[in-house]
Amino acid sequence: MNKKLPTYHEDLIESLKDAKMRAAYLNAAIEDGDSRVLLLAFRNIAEAYGGMSKLADKTKLARESLYRTLSVKGNPTLTTLKKIAHEFGLKMSFEPEKTKAWDHR
Repeated sequence: MNKKLPTYHEDLIESLKDAKMRAAYLNAAIEDGDSRVLLLAFRNIAEAYGGMSKLADKTKLARESLYRTLSVKGNPTLTTLKKIAHEFGLKMSFEPEKTKAWDHR
């Protein structure tokens, strides 16, 4: 019997069903520094969540708007990202870096 092995993408989507993995994935995307990477991460999590239609229904955002917002050329507002993150069971926050020179006055 030949069992089909999951593709990288399938494995990624399956792993993003876990809240800790979603948080780590988005944090890594932010660390990359490229907004396109962050938007791709949100799209992948949306796929794991059940798709844009389900996300649109739950967030009360238009599906077409979500596709545009999370596209490579998307320019989401902070409010939209917070609403999406909340639906994914995540919160957006900042934390201090190790040390910055001006912290030692």
